[in-house]
Amino acid sequence: MRYYEQKYPEVDELVMVQVRQIAEMGAYVKLLEYDNTEGMILLSELSRRRIRSVQKLIRVGRNEVVVVLRVDKEKGYIDLSKRRVSPEDITKCEERYMKSKTVASILRHVASKIPSTDVEPKTVEAAPAPIDVGDKDSKKARRAARQAAHDEDGAEELPVSTGNEEDRLEMLYEQIAWPLGKTYGHPYDAFKLSLAEPDTVFGTLQTTISPAIKTLLTATIARRLTPQPIKLRADIEVTCYTPAGIDAIKKALKAGEKESSEAVPIKVKLVAPPFYVLTTNATDKYAAVDRLERAIESIQSTIEDQGGSLVVKMKPKAVSETDEQDLAQLMAKAGQENAEVSGDEDDEE
Repeated sequence: MRYYEQKYPEVDELVMVQVRQIAEMGAYVKLLEYDNTEGMILLSELSRRRIRSVQKLIRVGRNEVVVVLRVDKEKGYIDLSKRRVSPEDITKCEERYMKSKTVASILRHVASKIPSTDVEPKTVEAAPAPIDVGDKDSKKARRAARQAAHDEDGAEELPVSTGNEEDRLEMLYEQIAWPLGKTYGHPYDAFKLSLAEPDTVFGTLQTTISPAIKTLLTATIARRLTPQPIKLRADIEVTCYTPAGIDAIKKALKAGEKESSEAVPIKVKLVAPPFYVLTTNATDKYAAVDRLERAIESIQSTIEDQGGSLVVKMKPKAVSETDEQDLAQLMAKAGQENAEVSGDEDDEE
Protein backbone atom coordinates (compact mmCIF):
# COMPACT_ATOMS: atom_id res chain seq x y z
CA MET A 1 0.00 0.00 0.00
CA ARG A 2 1.36 3.41 -0.92
CA TYR A 3 1.51 6.03 1.82
CA TYR A 4 0.50 9.00 -0.36
CA GLU A 5 -2.38 9.78 -2.69
CA GLN A 6 -0.30 10.14 -5.87
CA LYS A 7 0.81 6.85 -7.43
CA TYR A 8 4.31 8.07 -8.33
CA PRO A 9 6.67 10.55 -6.63
CA GLU A 10 7.40 13.94 -8.13
CA VAL A 11 10.74 14.98 -9.60
CA ASP A 12 13.11 16.35 -6.89
CA GLU A 13 11.12 14.59 -4.17
CA LEU A 14 13.05 12.81 -1.42
CA VAL A 15 12.02 9.18 -1.00
CA MET A 16 13.03 6.25 1.19
CA VAL A 17 14.09 3.15 -0.75
CA GLN A 18 15.37 -0.32 0.05
CA VAL A 19 18.17 -1.76 -2.08
CA ARG A 20 16.98 -4.89 -3.85
CA GLN A 21 19.81 -5.75 -6.24
CA ILE A 22 23.17 -4.33 -7.34
CA ALA A 23 23.98 -4.59 -11.07
CA GLU A 24 26.64 -3.24 -13.43
CA MET A 25 24.57 -0.16 -14.32
CA GLY A 26 23.63 0.67 -10.76
CA ALA A 27 21.31 -0.46 -7.97
CA TYR A 28 17.71 -1.63 -8.28
CA VAL A 29 15.59 -0.46 -5.37
CA LYS A 30 11.98 -0.44 -4.22
CA LEU A 31 10.26 2.74 -3.07
CA LEU A 32 8.96 1.89 0.40
CA GLU A 33 6.46 4.77 0.46
CA TYR A 34 5.00 3.99 -2.96
CA ASP A 35 3.82 0.39 -2.72
CA ASN A 36 7.35 -0.95 -3.36
CA THR A 37 7.42 0.47 -6.90
CA GLU A 38 10.76 -0.30 -8.54
CA GLY A 39 13.36 2.39 -9.19
CA MET A 40 17.01 2.56 -10.13
CA ILE A 41 20.05 4.44 -8.85
CA LEU A 42 22.52 4.75 -11.73
CA LEU A 43 26.15 4.05 -10.93
CA SER A 44 27.07 7.68 -11.67
CA GLU A 45 24.48 8.85 -9.11
CA LEU A 46 25.77 6.83 -6.18
CA SER A 47 28.53 9.16 -5.02
CA ARG A 48 30.24 12.46 -5.80
CA ARG A 49 33.62 10.79 -5.30
CA ARG A 50 35.34 8.19 -7.41
CA ILE A 51 33.72 4.82 -6.78
CA ARG A 52 36.22 2.13 -5.85
CA SER A 53 33.83 -0.28 -4.18
CA VAL A 54 30.06 -0.20 -4.73
CA GLN A 55 29.58 -2.52 -1.75
CA LYS A 56 30.95 0.15 0.60
CA LEU A 57 28.51 2.73 -0.75
CA ILE A 58 25.35 0.69 -0.89
CA ARG A 59 24.24 -2.75 0.31
CA VAL A 60 21.36 -5.06 -0.51
CA GLY A 61 18.59 -4.82 2.08
CA ARG A 62 19.65 -1.46 3.46
CA ASN A 63 17.37 1.59 3.45
CA GLU A 64 18.65 4.71 1.69
CA VAL A 65 17.35 8.25 1.21
CA VAL A 66 17.46 9.27 -2.47
CA VAL A 67 16.08 12.05 -4.64
CA VAL A 68 13.91 11.52 -7.72
CA LEU A 69 15.53 12.55 -11.02
CA ARG A 70 13.03 11.29 -13.63
CA VAL A 71 9.66 9.58 -13.63
CA ASP A 72 8.21 7.78 -16.66
CA LYS A 73 4.65 7.06 -15.57
CA GLU A 74 3.77 5.18 -18.77
CA LYS A 75 6.65 2.71 -18.53
CA GLY A 76 6.94 2.88 -14.75
CA TYR A 77 10.62 3.86 -14.78
CA ILE A 78 11.96 5.95 -11.89
CA ASP A 79 15.56 7.21 -11.90
CA LEU A 80 17.03 8.15 -8.54
CA SER A 81 20.16 9.75 -7.11
CA LYS A 82 21.99 9.17 -3.84
CA ARG A 83 24.88 11.57 -4.40
CA ARG A 84 22.63 14.64 -4.60
CA VAL A 85 21.18 14.10 -1.13
CA SER A 86 22.51 16.30 1.69
CA PRO A 87 22.63 15.34 5.40
CA GLU A 88 19.74 17.77 6.03
CA ASP A 89 17.72 16.00 3.32
CA ILE A 90 18.34 12.65 4.99
CA THR A 91 17.05 13.92 8.33
CA LYS A 92 13.97 15.47 6.74
CA CYS A 93 13.11 12.36 4.72
CA GLU A 94 13.66 9.97 7.63
CA GLU A 95 11.33 12.04 9.81
CA ARG A 96 8.59 12.02 7.16
CA TYR A 97 9.08 8.31 6.49
CA MET A 98 8.74 7.43 10.18
CA LYS A 99 5.57 9.52 10.39
CA SER A 100 4.12 7.81 7.32
CA LYS A 101 5.13 4.39 8.62
CA THR A 102 3.39 5.07 11.94
CA VAL A 103 0.20 6.17 10.14
CA ALA A 104 0.33 3.03 8.01
CA SER A 105 0.70 0.87 11.12
CA ILE A 106 -2.31 2.54 12.77
CA LEU A 107 -4.53 2.22 9.70
CA ARG A 108 -3.52 -1.36 9.00
CA HIS A 109 -4.39 -2.31 12.58
CA VAL A 110 -7.79 -0.64 12.21
CA ALA A 111 -8.37 -2.35 8.86
CA SER A 112 -7.55 -5.75 10.35
CA LYS A 113 -10.01 -5.23 13.23
CA ILE A 114 -13.01 -4.09 11.17
CA PRO A 115 -15.33 -7.10 10.94
CA SER A 116 -16.01 -8.20 7.35
CA THR A 117 -19.70 -8.49 6.50
CA ASP A 118 -19.26 -9.26 2.81
CA VAL A 119 -20.75 -12.50 1.49
CA GLU A 120 -19.34 -14.31 -1.52
CA PRO A 121 -21.91 -14.31 -4.34
CA LYS A 122 -23.54 -17.67 -5.06
CA THR A 123 -22.89 -19.26 -8.44
CA VAL A 124 -26.31 -18.96 -10.04
CA GLU A 125 -27.41 -18.09 -13.54
CA ALA A 126 -27.02 -14.43 -14.48
CA ALA A 127 -25.08 -13.72 -11.28
CA PRO A 128 -22.01 -11.50 -11.71
CA ALA A 129 -18.65 -13.25 -11.67
CA PRO A 130 -16.68 -13.01 -8.43
CA ILE A 131 -14.16 -10.20 -8.42
CA ASP A 132 -10.48 -11.15 -8.36
CA VAL A 133 -9.15 -9.16 -5.42
CA GLY A 134 -5.65 -9.20 -6.84
CA ASP A 135 -6.56 -7.56 -10.15
CA LYS A 136 -5.97 -3.81 -10.42
CA ASP A 137 -8.94 -3.31 -12.76
CA SER A 138 -11.12 -5.12 -10.24
CA LYS A 139 -10.01 -2.69 -7.53
CA LYS A 140 -10.96 0.21 -9.76
CA ALA A 141 -14.33 -1.44 -10.38
CA ARG A 142 -14.92 -1.82 -6.65
CA ARG A 143 -14.06 1.82 -6.04
CA ALA A 144 -16.40 2.85 -8.85
CA ALA A 145 -19.15 0.66 -7.41
CA ARG A 146 -18.71 2.18 -3.95
CA GLN A 147 -18.84 5.68 -5.40
CA ALA A 148 -21.91 4.84 -7.48
CA ALA A 149 -23.69 3.46 -4.42
CA HIS A 150 -22.70 6.57 -2.50
CA ASP A 151 -24.05 8.87 -5.21
CA GLU A 152 -27.24 6.84 -5.60
CA ASP A 153 -28.44 6.82 -2.01
CA GLY A 154 -26.75 10.05 -0.91
CA ALA A 155 -25.06 8.35 2.04
CA GLU A 156 -22.40 10.35 3.80
CA GLU A 157 -21.22 7.76 6.29
CA LEU A 158 -18.17 5.57 5.81
CA PRO A 159 -19.31 1.92 5.86
CA VAL A 160 -18.23 -0.34 8.70
CA SER A 161 -16.67 -2.86 6.33
CA THR A 162 -16.00 -3.38 2.67
CA GLY A 163 -13.97 -6.01 0.80
CA ASN A 164 -10.88 -7.68 2.22
CA GLU A 165 -8.27 -6.15 4.51
CA GLU A 166 -6.33 -4.48 1.69
CA ASP A 167 -9.54 -2.90 0.38
CA ARG A 168 -10.43 -1.64 3.84
CA LEU A 169 -6.93 -0.21 4.27
CA GLU A 170 -7.22 1.60 0.93
CA MET A 171 -10.62 2.93 1.95
CA LEU A 172 -9.20 4.30 5.23
CA TYR A 173 -6.46 6.10 3.32
CA GLU A 174 -8.87 7.53 0.74
CA GLN A 175 -11.52 8.66 3.19
CA ILE A 176 -9.45 9.62 6.26
CA ALA A 177 -5.64 9.77 5.98
CA TRP A 178 -5.16 11.56 2.67
CA PRO A 179 -7.86 14.21 3.28
CA LEU A 180 -6.40 14.90 6.75
CA GLY A 181 -2.95 15.16 5.18
CA LYS A 182 -4.18 17.91 2.88
CA THR A 183 -5.63 19.83 5.82
CA TYR A 184 -2.88 19.35 8.42
CA GLY A 185 0.22 18.78 6.29
CA HIS A 186 0.59 15.12 7.26
CA PRO A 187 -1.90 12.53 8.63
CA TYR A 188 0.47 11.92 11.55
CA ASP A 189 0.17 15.54 12.67
CA ALA A 190 -3.61 15.29 12.41
CA PHE A 191 -3.64 12.09 14.46
CA LYS A 192 -1.47 13.74 17.15
CA LEU A 193 -3.85 16.70 17.33
CA SER A 194 -6.84 14.35 17.54
CA LEU A 195 -5.57 13.13 20.93
CA ALA A 196 -6.72 16.49 22.33
CA GLU A 197 -9.31 17.62 19.77
CA PRO A 198 -10.85 14.56 18.04
CA ASP A 199 -14.08 16.29 17.03
CA THR A 200 -12.22 19.22 15.47
CA VAL A 201 -9.86 16.99 13.47
CA PHE A 202 -12.34 14.42 12.20
CA GLY A 203 -14.96 17.13 11.69
CA THR A 204 -12.92 18.42 8.74
CA LEU A 205 -13.59 15.22 6.78
CA GLN A 206 -16.19 15.40 4.02
CA THR A 207 -17.16 11.78 4.68
CA THR A 208 -18.58 11.00 8.12
CA ILE A 209 -16.79 8.14 9.86
CA SER A 210 -19.02 5.39 11.22
CA PRO A 211 -19.05 5.17 15.04
CA ALA A 212 -17.41 1.72 14.93
CA ILE A 213 -14.46 2.90 12.86
CA LYS A 214 -14.06 6.17 14.77
CA THR A 215 -13.99 4.40 18.13
CA LEU A 216 -11.45 1.87 16.91
CA LEU A 217 -9.32 4.53 15.20
CA THR A 218 -9.20 6.93 18.15
CA ALA A 219 -8.35 4.10 20.56
CA THR A 220 -5.53 2.92 18.30
CA ILE A 221 -4.17 6.46 17.90
CA ALA A 222 -4.24 6.99 21.67
CA ARG A 223 -2.36 3.74 22.26
CA ARG A 224 0.27 4.33 19.56
CA LEU A 225 0.86 8.08 19.82
CA THR A 226 0.45 8.92 23.51
CA PRO A 227 3.94 9.93 24.73
CA GLN A 228 5.58 7.23 26.82
CA PRO A 229 7.64 8.14 29.90
CA ILE A 230 11.38 7.92 29.43
CA LYS A 231 13.97 7.27 32.14
CA LEU A 232 16.63 9.90 32.79
CA ARG A 233 19.57 9.77 35.14
CA ALA A 234 22.50 11.81 36.43
CA ASP A 235 25.45 10.43 38.42
CA ILE A 236 27.18 12.52 41.10
CA GLU A 237 29.75 12.19 43.86
CA VAL A 238 29.03 14.10 47.07
CA THR A 239 31.56 14.38 49.89
CA CYS A 240 31.81 16.35 53.12
CA TYR A 241 34.68 15.94 55.58
CA THR A 242 33.56 18.66 58.02
CA PRO A 243 31.95 17.87 61.40
CA ALA A 244 28.53 18.17 59.69
CA GLY A 245 29.50 15.12 57.61
CA ILE A 246 26.63 12.81 56.73
CA ASP A 247 24.00 15.25 57.97
CA ALA A 248 25.23 17.85 55.49
CA ILE A 249 25.06 15.32 52.65
CA LYS A 250 21.51 14.29 53.61
CA LYS A 251 20.46 17.94 53.72
CA ALA A 252 21.97 18.59 50.28
CA LEU A 253 20.33 15.54 48.69
CA LYS A 254 16.93 16.53 50.11
CA ALA A 255 17.41 20.00 48.60
CA GLY A 256 17.91 18.33 45.24
CA GLU A 257 14.76 16.25 45.56
CA LYS A 258 12.79 19.43 46.34
CA GLU A 259 13.41 20.52 42.73
CA SER A 260 10.88 17.87 41.68
CA SER A 261 7.67 18.82 39.96
CA GLU A 262 4.48 16.87 39.37
CA ALA A 263 5.57 16.10 35.79
CA VAL A 264 9.22 15.42 36.72
CA PRO A 265 9.55 13.63 40.08
CA ILE A 266 13.20 13.32 41.15
CA LYS A 267 14.61 10.57 43.38
CA VAL A 268 18.14 10.32 44.78
CA LYS A 269 19.61 6.85 45.32
CA LEU A 270 22.81 5.82 47.06
CA VAL A 271 25.01 3.44 45.06
CA ALA A 272 28.05 3.40 47.35
CA PRO A 273 29.46 6.39 49.22
CA PRO A 274 30.23 8.92 47.83
CA PHE A 275 28.43 7.83 44.59
CA TYR A 276 24.76 8.85 44.15
CA VAL A 277 22.33 8.81 41.21
CA LEU A 278 19.43 11.17 40.45
CA THR A 279 16.62 9.48 38.51
CA THR A 280 13.28 10.50 37.03
CA ASN A 281 10.59 9.30 34.63
CA ALA A 282 9.05 11.95 32.37
CA THR A 283 7.38 12.34 28.99
CA ASP A 284 9.20 15.61 28.23
CA LYS A 285 12.92 14.88 27.91
CA TYR A 286 14.05 18.51 27.82
CA ALA A 287 12.00 19.51 30.85
CA ALA A 288 13.36 16.50 32.74
CA VAL A 289 16.99 17.36 31.89
CA ASP A 290 16.38 20.94 33.03
CA ARG A 291 14.92 19.75 36.36
CA LEU A 292 17.80 17.35 36.98
CA GLU A 293 20.30 20.14 36.29
CA ARG A 294 18.47 22.37 38.79
CA ALA A 295 18.59 19.55 41.36
CA ILE A 296 22.35 19.16 40.89
CA GLU A 297 22.82 22.91 41.32
CA SER A 298 20.79 22.86 44.55
CA ILE A 299 22.76 19.93 45.92
CA GLN A 300 26.05 21.61 45.02
CA SER A 301 25.21 24.98 46.58
CA THR A 302 23.89 23.33 49.75
CA ILE A 303 26.84 20.98 50.26
CA GLU A 304 29.39 23.72 49.51
CA ASP A 305 27.77 25.92 52.17
CA GLN A 306 28.51 23.08 54.62
CA GLY A 307 32.13 22.78 53.46
CA GLY A 308 31.61 19.79 51.17
CA SER A 309 31.88 19.29 47.42
CA LEU A 310 30.06 17.77 44.46
CA VAL A 311 31.45 16.26 41.24
CA VAL A 312 29.21 15.41 38.28
CA LYS A 313 30.22 11.98 36.95
CA MET A 314 27.47 11.78 34.29
CA LYS A 315 25.35 14.68 33.12
CA PRO A 316 21.55 14.22 32.95
CA LYS A 317 20.59 12.04 29.99
CA ALA A 318 18.04 9.45 28.86
CA VAL A 319 19.09 5.91 29.78
CA SER A 320 18.20 2.54 28.31
CA GLU A 321 17.17 -0.67 30.04
CA THR A 322 20.77 -1.87 29.67
CA ASP A 323 22.02 1.20 31.54
CA GLU A 324 19.52 0.53 34.31
CA GLN A 325 20.56 -3.11 34.54
CA ASP A 326 24.21 -2.07 34.80
CA LEU A 327 23.31 0.34 37.60
CA ALA A 328 21.32 -2.34 39.42
CA GLN A 329 24.29 -4.73 39.21
CA LEU A 330 26.61 -2.02 40.51
CA MET A 331 24.31 -1.32 43.46
CA ALA A 332 23.99 -5.05 44.20
CA LYS A 333 27.78 -5.44 44.09
CA ALA A 334 28.24 -2.48 46.44
CA GLY A 335 25.70 -3.94 48.85
CA GLN A 336 27.46 -7.32 48.77
CA GLU A 337 30.85 -5.71 49.47
CA ASN A 338 29.40 -3.84 52.44
CA ALA A 339 27.92 -7.07 53.76
CA GLU A 340 31.28 -8.84 53.44
CA VAL A 341 33.03 -6.06 55.36
CA SER A 342 30.51 -6.37 58.21
CA GLY A 343 31.07 -10.12 58.34
CA ASP A 344 34.84 -9.72 58.54
CA GLU A 345 34.50 -7.31 61.46
CA ASP A 346 32.37 -9.83 63.36
CA ASP A 347 34.95 -12.59 62.82
CA GLU A 348 37.76 -10.36 64.12
CA GLU A 349 35.80 -9.64 67.27
